[in-house]
This record gives sequence, structure tokens and C-alpha cells, in this order.
Amino acid sequence: MEFKNKVVVVTGGARGIGKCIVECFRREGATVHVIDIEQGPWFVGDLADKETLERFASDVIAKNGCVDVLVNNAMPFFKGIDECSYEEFVYAQAVGVVAPFYLAKLFKGSFADGASIINISSSRDRMSQPQSESYTAAKGGIATLTHALAASFSGRVRVNSISPGWIDTSFTKYDGPDAAQHFAGRVGNPMDIANMVLFLASDKAGFITGENICIDGGMTRQMIYHNDYGWRLEK
Repeated sequence: MEFKNKVVVVTGGARGIGKCIVECFRREGATVHVIDIEQGPWFVGDLADKETLERFASDVIAKNGCVDVLVNNAMPFFKGIDECSYEEFVYAQAVGVVAPFYLAKLFKGSFADGASIINISSSRDRMSQPQSESYTAAKGGIATLTHALAASFSGRVRVNSISPGWIDTSFTKYDGPDAAQHFAGRVGNPMDIANMVLFLASDKAGFITGENICIDGGMTRQMIYHNDYGWRLEK
């Protein structure tokens, strides 16, 4: 029960990676507060709304007095330059970058000694596909926000980010090329991310701050040339 009596906040904790993170912290004895736009037994609200963030933070502080871990996991939506409107792009950044910043600001005076912020970025913070601008920009933003916050919280709160690669949230097992393109020989699952979140939140990671850790089975380290090792670019 490593996190017994610790207070943990997880954004976007209703499903997928966020749900797995919530379940893992609860198994370790933590009191976990979740905010998600999806209806459920948690604080329901839109992370892009300033007043919602303020009400949520006030609720957490009123009930606990302090926060030990903040996990900014909520996913901005995925749209590209052809379809994404100005308003939609701004909204994606509000969920993916502004909300993590503002929650860190709202909890600033309530972080416990040894507190930790863990931001969930993406391997798309360093690589891209076409038509991915809203999501990729937000994930790049939270990765760089991480080391800025680490500098501002120096000596008080450790701040790190995780960049997941291909994570199948239904724990599907893939064979063939989908698995083989990963150096690890498989597609990832939410536990691969949750395990790192718990490590970064623990005292074992006490000398790690301002860091981004890419968990992608080695996929972003695969160098690809047309016609090399069977790879072909078809357009």
C-alpha cells in the first residue's frame, strides 16, 4: 500500500489509460479524485472550462487539504488541418495544455511535501502523421510545459511527463507486423503507462524531475528507409 493516505488527482480517468492509472493508485491505498467529461461517479466537467477547473480544485482541497499527485491525462481530440476549425484547435489546446497548467496553478499552495505532477504526452510530441495537428500540438505543448513547471516548482514538486506510443486500451494482443515493428515485439497496454506513473509518483523517483520518458516499445527508434528491410512507402 505504497500510496496509502495519499491524495491523487487524475484528469480523464473514466476510461483507457486514465482508468488504469486510477485503479492502480486505488489498489495502492490512495484517495483518488477524477475529473472527466463523461458521466459517472466522479467530478463531471469540461476541462476546457476555467470555472469547472476552479470548482474541481476547490472541491479536492476542501475534502483533503492537500494533493500528493496530479496526473494530467485527459485526451484532446484528434483533428487535422483540413477539418479542424480555429475554435476546435483552440479547444484541443485548452484541454491538453491550458488545463494542466491551470490545475498546477490552482493546487500550487496545496501540494504536499514530496508531491509529484505527471503529464501524459505522446510519442507524437516528436513524430507525426498527416492530419493530426490538434492532438500533436497539444501533446508537444504538455511535454515542454513539463520542464517549465519543473523549473518553477524546483525543490517543492517534481514534474515529469510520459510519452506513450501505441497503447491498446482494450489490452488486445497483436501479432505479425503490428507487433514486429516494435523492438519490444508487442503493442503496449495501459499497464505499461500506469506502472511508470506510479514509479514517478513514488519516492523511488525522488531524483527525477523535468524529464520526459517515452514508452513505445522502441517504435520511435526504428529508422525507416524506403525499400530497406521490407519497408515500402506507398502514396
